Amino acid sequence: MKILVTGYTGQLGYDVVHHGLHHGLDMVGIGSKDLDITNREEVSQYVKKLKPDAIIHCAAFTAVDKAEDDIDACQYVNVDGTANLAEVSKALGAKFMYISTDYVFSGEGDTPFIETDEPNPIGQYGRSKLQGEEVVRQLLDHWFIVRISWVFGINGNNFVRTMLRLGETRHELNVVDDQFGSPTYTSDLARLLLDMIRTDKYGIYHASNEGYCSWADFAKEIFRQANMNVKVNSISSEEYPTRATRPKNSRMSKQKLTDNGFVLLPSWQDAVARYLKQLSQEVK
Repeated sequence: MKILVTGYTGQLGYDVVHHGLHHGLDMVGIGSKDLDITNREEVSQYVKKLKPDAIIHCAAFTAVDKAEDDIDACQYVNVDGTANLAEVSKALGAKFMYISTDYVFSGEGDTPFIETDEPNPIGQYGRSKLQGEEVVRQLLDHWFIVRISWVFGINGNNFVRTMLRLGETRHELNVVDDQFGSPTYTSDLARLLLDMIRTDKYGIYHASNEGYCSWADFAKEIFRQANMNVKVNSISSEEYPTRATRPKNSRMSKQKLTDNGFVLLPSWQDAVARYLKQLSQEVK
């Protein structure tokens, strides 16, 4: 099975490709320097020449704050780029998996969003990713849409790396404690996505490591496991203003995974432990 993965230079795309290669799959990972997904003709020629059996579309405009000001760039990548890939996927009869986000929801309430809940994004990034979902559903008869949250992986910057870096020079940090979600290790997520793409169990899924926490809880656990003496002060979102409003509730139910026989990911605390070990080996 030949699988094309966009966003290879990002955290998730990188891990999807390498996990696939490790398990003997024919993986092709591409980044923006390899293919401009916003160029319809270029996408059509490139993918038709490659003839993949499946496409896992991880590439996205993910700069949440920048998206509020650079709306066109965000739309080109997350909507037009997705449409271009979905069109050529349909022409080839290839399976298509679109990686979406918890940002398609309003972030209201304190109960986990289920897969059939009505999306209601509160920012441009979320709106563009929801439009990407809609494009996939309109263009294709069979598809996977997988909403993910709070990712961290070996190939790129993320919250864990940031906390470890700041903790080297500061003994006290202020971290938001009224935004809740599930930290997700891209290494775990990659295995799940590859399991899914080799089935015909299409539909919308939520995928993240198990358990929920606030960003402050996340930071405290990182420092605890890393044996770093850093005090985390819990603050409100209002005390840490950003250009784009973040959803306060990013909890998502993974019931659809269970219903379709997929193995849920380990707890986020377990994921942090394995990621810190991976980082320590990287340093060596």
